Amino acid sequence: MKPLNSVISACPPSGIRRFFDIAAQRADVISLGVGEPDFVTPWRVREAGIYALEHGATTYTSNAGLPRLRELICAELSSRYQVDYAPDGECVITAGVSEGLDLALRVLLEPGEEVIVPEPCYVAYQPCVSFAGGVPVPVATHAEDGFRLRAQAIEAAVTERTKAVLIGSPANPTGAVQSREDLAALVELARRHDLYLVSDEIYDRLSYTAAHTCLPSLPGARERTVLLGGFSKAHAMTGWRVGYLCAPAPVAELCLRMHQYTMLCAPHVSQLAAVEALSAGGEDVAQMVADYDRRRRVFVKGLREIGLDCPEPGGAFYAFPSIRSSGLDSEAFAERLLHAEGVAVVPGNVFGAPGEGHIRCSYATALPLLEEALERMARFLRKGG
Repeated sequence: MKPLNSVISACPPSGIRRFFDIAAQRADVISLGVGEPDFVTPWRVREAGIYALEHGATTYTSNAGLPRLRELICAELSSRYQVDYAPDGECVITAGVSEGLDLALRVLLEPGEEVIVPEPCYVAYQPCVSFAGGVPVPVATHAEDGFRLRAQAIEAAVTERTKAVLIGSPANPTGAVQSREDLAALVELARRHDLYLVSDEIYDRLSYTAAHTCLPSLPGARERTVLLGGFSKAHAMTGWRVGYLCAPAPVAELCLRMHQYTMLCAPHVSQLAAVEALSAGGEDVAQMVADYDRRRRVFVKGLREIGLDCPEPGGAFYAFPSIRSSGLDSEAFAERLLHAEGVAVVPGNVFGAPGEGHIRCSYATALPLLEEALERMARFLRKGG
């Protein structure tokens, strides 16, 4: 048989899913592995979905998505971050942020063009660049300064082939929240080198230590930024698969064209549920965010008390502690912890080379389970791993 696609064949399976699959085979495992809210989608949103299903909302919507949902998203961005997009022409409803990322990269890139990707980063970033025909160029960030995005390091990686910079803030896996000043420096760099910016802001509402900075709201950023957002994390709607892409009209138009030929539209029922989430779900989000923040503070404090140095995560729902004091590498630590104590974490190296020596722990887990996980991890460390 003729060979299959070489780019996809060369892409390793997700390191996150591998540990999740192992953990799923054991009833006693406390999983800190997968980045999914442990909250059920709020009832008012589920009820809206049920109502929509009962009343026959089982058809396609327009390719761009329900007009009412696009209007609400654009109004929310304007109210919350003072960045304005036209619901018609600059906003596309996608099947989660994952599809939005794929659309953005395929529209922006010609074969062989480079995308700078600060690491550690979400496991899909570099494969999606490659699948779009681009070349991912990793740039390290470091725990010692809170995984800060430094424009000087980004600029050192720019070549004549560089087309874009892809970032997430708040970040998966580190929980790092980039400062307004550092993001402004990135925008200035992009202006000088005529680069696009792809900003994954799926965790924007999950910011605890500082107000979220929406990248396209910064001076000079909007015309070169593709903004990705959605409902999976803050609204606890992972399985509904609804997100959005906002961008200047020429970019959004081509993203919509790709969307028309591939996904067609996000699920009708999910879009109506998202309308309810934006219209009336603010209190639900606030309660969940407050609960995550409480867990964050308890869990990070606990990690430090058992001897694992942990940078302060300012957003999302991940801690990224160092495990170098154990003498184990990330893979060995995660595998031994899982088998010995039934705690599932993700080895940091799956998020890029700078993640080695760390593990990712999701604290989107009930507080009693987090406390039990800390006890098990402490026992594991006392035994020397």
